[in-house]
Amino acid sequence: MPNGSAPLVAEYDEGMTGPLTGFRIVEIAGIGPGPFAAMMLSDMGAEVIRVERAQAVRGPAPDGPASDILQRGRQNIAIDLKNPEGVETLLKLVESADALIEGFRPGVMERLGIGPDVCLARNPKLVFGRMTGWGQTGMYAQAAGHDINYISLAGALAHFGRAGEGPVPPMNMVGDFGGGGMFLAFGVVCALLEASKSNKGQVVDAAMVDGTAVLMTMFWAFSQMGAHDENARGTNLLDTGAHFYDAYECKDGKYISIGSIETQFYAQLLQLTGLDSDPEFAKQMDKSQWPHLKKRIAEVFKSKTRDEWCAIMETTDVCFAPVLTMSEAAAHPHNVERNMIIDVAGTKQPAPAPRFSRTVPSVSRPPSHPGQHSREILEGWGFASSEIEKLLASGAVVDA
Repeated sequence: MPNGSAPLVAEYDEGMTGPLTGFRIVEIAGIGPGPFAAMMLSDMGAEVIRVERAQAVRGPAPDGPASDILQRGRQNIAIDLKNPEGVETLLKLVESADALIEGFRPGVMERLGIGPDVCLARNPKLVFGRMTGWGQTGMYAQAAGHDINYISLAGALAHFGRAGEGPVPPMNMVGDFGGGGMFLAFGVVCALLEASKSNKGQVVDAAMVDGTAVLMTMFWAFSQMGAHDENARGTNLLDTGAHFYDAYECKDGKYISIGSIETQFYAQLLQLTGLDSDPEFAKQMDKSQWPHLKKRIAEVFKSKTRDEWCAIMETTDVCFAPVLTMSEAAAHPHNVERNMIIDVAGTKQPAPAPRFSRTVPSVSRPPSHPGQHSREILEGWGFASSEIEKLLASGAVVDA
């Protein structure tokens, strides 16, 4: 695998140009899927301001950007939401916003006095996006949880893993980010489109358990078609059961991935591995032979290094790719050509996606520190100078 040599292209443009330019969104600070959704919306050009707790400000903002790149692209204001003046400040921001997103347990926003009924009374066109694991209703709604729990209850985790082994959590990609943050961002954009026609806002109830279930739709279909045995983890077509759909170790201890499902792709796999004349590999879809064929082809892949297999299979129709770490992915020539990993204020990170031909997304700013733009946000959202000074003096808003 040749190494990419082109430098990372810096993407840092305070002039927003993405397809959501002109939309204003208030993000109530949280962790994981909420910030991810806010990042996606900001990447697409929306003006997103992140509302931190006043207690998060511990003196002047440090020099340089914050380290959490999930918070890129947003200004940051610190508001004391236990102070009535702080609550009123947030509601005034809501009056000028197109959407608000939050990630508390059900009922917390209501107890703070900034629930959807109150916010929609101030701005009837507001989209109120709610991000939880279990959803706003249901017997689990008030229980604590994390990604591993949500994807378990959704019927996903049971199907990640190899035959004869326990379930393997796919980090927190499926619940937090796939079934959570992306569904919240999608829901908010859908509601914004509808509000542009109806002039009415609404609540978006994005639950990781729901989104994860939707991500499993194809496997519900496969199961009902008899193409996926839900009680036999690691023996099916796409869960490492097949010898032609798996990751294999190479001579150097690195791995390659194979996905040669279609007949013509499988034929090329056999040709390039030298197995095309072996009668044992002729019956591709004979599941009874998959465990045996997997052992045999594993031996073949272990006879060469990953780079040697790349030289043989890269850009062919085998459906092949080297298994790369994040750093290796950033340097791969294909990804370098697409500028997939960019540099923002000296920090490597994935570029905004998807791509647009005209309204090109960009990262508008690096991550901010709590309260770093409190005064600037209030000024930009129409607060009078005297009002700003009063809020800062009272501690209802804190400026770092």
